[in-house]
Amino acid sequence: MTAVGGREAVIARPGDEAYEAATRVFNLAAPATPAAAVTAVTIDQIRGALRYAAAEDLRVRVHVTGHGAAAARPMDGALLIQVDLADRVEIDAQRRLARIPAGARWGAVIEAAAGHGLAAPHGSSPSAGVVGYLLRGGVSFYGRRLGLAANSIRALELVTADGELHRADAATDPVLLWAMRGGGGGFGIVTAVELELFPAQTVVTGAAYWPAAHAEPLMAAWLAWSADAPREATTTLRVLNLPQVPEVPAALSAGPVVCVDGAVLSQAGDPASAQRSAADLLEPLRAVAAPILDTWQLAAPPAVAHAHMDPAEPLPIHADHMLLDELDEAGAAEFLRVTGPASGSVLTSAELRQLGGALSAAGEDSGVLGHLDARYAYVGSGVPFGDVTPEAIMERCAVVRAALGPWDVGRTAPGFVGTLRQPQGHLTPQQVRAVDQVRARIDPAGRFRGDIAPGSTELY
Repeated sequence: MTAVGGREAVIARPGDEAYEAATRVFNLAAPATPAAAVTAVTIDQIRGALRYAAAEDLRVRVHVTGHGAAAARPMDGALLIQVDLADRVEIDAQRRLARIPAGARWGAVIEAAAGHGLAAPHGSSPSAGVVGYLLRGGVSFYGRRLGLAANSIRALELVTADGELHRADAATDPVLLWAMRGGGGGFGIVTAVELELFPAQTVVTGAAYWPAAHAEPLMAAWLAWSADAPREATTTLRVLNLPQVPEVPAALSAGPVVCVDGAVLSQAGDPASAQRSAADLLEPLRAVAAPILDTWQLAAPPAVAHAHMDPAEPLPIHADHMLLDELDEAGAAEFLRVTGPASGSVLTSAELRQLGGALSAAGEDSGVLGHLDARYAYVGSGVPFGDVTPEAIMERCAVVRAALGPWDVGRTAPGFVGTLRQPQGHLTPQQVRAVDQVRARIDPAGRFRGDIAPGSTELY
């Protein structure tokens, strides 16, 4: 082991305890196996690690929690820097800004913002890292009202391969800010994000579950509501095959279930408006059949992070993703044919996430990935339990991909990409070339090229 850049920071090699800590990932199906690894808790330690990488001619890779590990390129011959800066989340309530250090998880941001009557466009897991989620676009349960979460980034601070600390905001290097918000990575090591927050005292959020025998009328009602849903509402419909484990209520693991979850913001700060919008969604669904579990309620914003019931502990997750156009009756039938109760699906979750609204419209100050030109995001995922194998999960993913092919728009949302092998691409050729120009300026030697998402560069 080699000390770098400050007290207790060491470059670790396979077999070292520090290596195991730095390479730990949330998705156990995609272990990180770099040549060396380090956990950096200060900017000086980041600089020391970069000097080491240059001296050893190693590419540099970066992660925080490894939630997106399965979509990352192999790390052979690279130095992995796990960034976990020892700073706290700072809230400027007057300006509605959060300064978030790299390494922070969404749970810390959510709680800090809520103390000031504010909320952030966070993901569905409070344990996920903030920076990776934001730089990949970020589709939150506030997305139809606010747009992609990356568009709420007001400034980025990063250390480049030469060890220099840069700031990118509207006044200082706005082109770099534009490129990093969804450009596919490969610029440097983000050390802090300034994120715009929004006022929120209450929100209607939760999840309702029904036996999957009711899947067809439930999906028909949800799709009909989605066609004209208010922008304040962002929801998902999922077909779930949940394992019989202590973390899952027994009623939900007895057989396949259909779940509708999400969040509804109030209009002009009026909680009753959110309750009315939620009722417009839920009453037709509850009329189909009584839910076996229903947690929808008026709550404080931190409750939104728990509505989706994302796992809190690392698991081996195998997944696939597509962006879909409007689903007609035939599309709905195909989705249920390959994921519903009679399909033999081994997917733990087959999800349709509602898009549209502000998610489909790029603002004037948006990043390069300003919107998603699609109506729904499909995410299919499975965890090997019992007799279910990784191969069986991916075979079912292929079946679903073929069935939904007629509705596939041919693009992806980076944060939902399930594996490195799946078809993916979120930028136009013109956008790729423009981002490459920024990347060539900020990382001319290509030290971070391994961190670039497939389809996001023509340089390498």
